[in-house]
Amino acid sequence: MDSPAVVDGHNDAALAVWRGEATVDDLVDGRDDGHLGLPRARDGGLAAGLFAVFVPSEEQFAPDADGNRVETDDGYRIRSPPPLAPSFAANAADEMLAALDDLVARPGVRRVETAADLRACIEGDDFGVVVHFEGAEPIRPDRSNFADYYERGLRSLGLAWSRPTAFADGVPFRFPSSPDVGGGLTERGRRLVERCNDDGVLVDCAHLTEQGFWDVHDASTAPLVVSHTAAHAVCPSSRNLTDEQLDAVADTDGVVGLTFAASALRPDGANDADTSLDVVVDHVDRMGVEHVALGSDFDGATIPDSIGDAAGTRDVLAALRDAGYENSALRKLAHENWLRVCEATWD
Repeated sequence: MDSPAVVDGHNDAALAVWRGEATVDDLVDGRDDGHLGLPRARDGGLAAGLFAVFVPSEEQFAPDADGNRVETDDGYRIRSPPPLAPSFAANAADEMLAALDDLVARPGVRRVETAADLRACIEGDDFGVVVHFEGAEPIRPDRSNFADYYERGLRSLGLAWSRPTAFADGVPFRFPSSPDVGGGLTERGRRLVERCNDDGVLVDCAHLTEQGFWDVHDASTAPLVVSHTAAHAVCPSSRNLTDEQLDAVADTDGVVGLTFAASALRPDGANDADTSLDVVVDHVDRMGVEHVALGSDFDGATIPDSIGDAAGTRDVLAALRDAGYENSALRKLAHENWLRVCEATWD
């Protein structure tokens, strides 16, 4: 039986273009390397995805840079980078947005700004691009440029990555670790959540500390969204959600995108591509399908060889079907849960 169309909650293809690792032509026509290009996406059944505008820290603060990673008796800790310079963040974001503008101008690609747009991609042939900010550094603390970014397609906003912003603390890379490892939202962060609610923008809790997650839970009137993460009970990474957090997402009729990042899936936290699809099934078993979707992190993480790239998304669904998940459950996981939350928030 054919697999359902997939909405993917996170990729870093725009970052690959910004870094010079790919071009927009590569994304449209196909790539020899990387995870995401339209031919592979279509092979994997992807109908749309949240395309991250993520401004990286300087190379010396990369998670794999020498001196940033400290091995512990049972895992690791990675030093968190300092805040970004606002002008650098804004300039880099503008360049990534220009790349996405180019992408959505190509035949067969469309910008997704409404739930109707998303549904059209699921039911039709166009590939949908949702503009997402992974970290709110390009947003001025007074939100005076928020409307400009909204006009450029911003429909999903993460308040922080693994570094502090004017709006929130980001959760550091640690394993094993609770996600309760820092402060929550600032007053500016609460106001930004309110602005997102007012304008119909998803508030993404990915990479927030546990306190930040609960602050969004208390401040937001929209369903909770965590674009790419996994179950802490299966992989005790600081970036994964506890059962209590997963229950809170369900209570708001929200959605969690299950990441394909090996280090967030494996019970040992290893960043090892030799990872079975069985562990993906384990996370879905723990999280359930009523409020869980996919949030791959293509082009932004080590993806298991059992998935490979965007074309391997069909293999994920096939593994879940083999594990006993029926078509109705797979449709929820593949696109219905994302569509429901986008309808509730955007419209």
